[in-house]
Amino acid sequence: MLRVEMHDSSNAFIIRLEGRFTGEGAEHVRTLVTRCHTEMRLVVDLTEVTFVDAVGEEVLSFLKRVEAEFVADTAYTFDVCERLHLPLARKRLSMKKGGPDGQEHRAVPNSPRSESSCIPQQPSVQQE
Repeated sequence: MLRVEMHDSSNAFIIRLEGRFTGEGAEHVRTLVTRCHTEMRLVVDLTEVTFVDAVGEEVLSFLKRVEAEFVADTAYTFDVCERLHLPLARKRLSMKKGGPDGQEHRAVPNSPRSESSCIPQQPSVQQE
């Protein structure tokens, strides 16, 4: 099963994937990206991906060709990115000391692209 979350932040269009990135699910992600005519920076978070098949690898390579950057925080997802030569997203950690939770928050540098979006302000969740 694949879970896809799409978020439109002020500086990036973020796609978070969770589960098995295979077959029809991977092709569905390709369709979502091609239908979205955004000029924002595209970031694909693979942290929660547990398996990628040949179709998933081809879709990840397609996302690389449309200038996506990837987040890979596990050994498996980092290996996938390294093997497919996927560019890792630049990120920096900052402590928000005045925040109510007192935890670390990741901040992504600003994108040089213009800001437009194809999804509503609220995050959407797609399950297959």
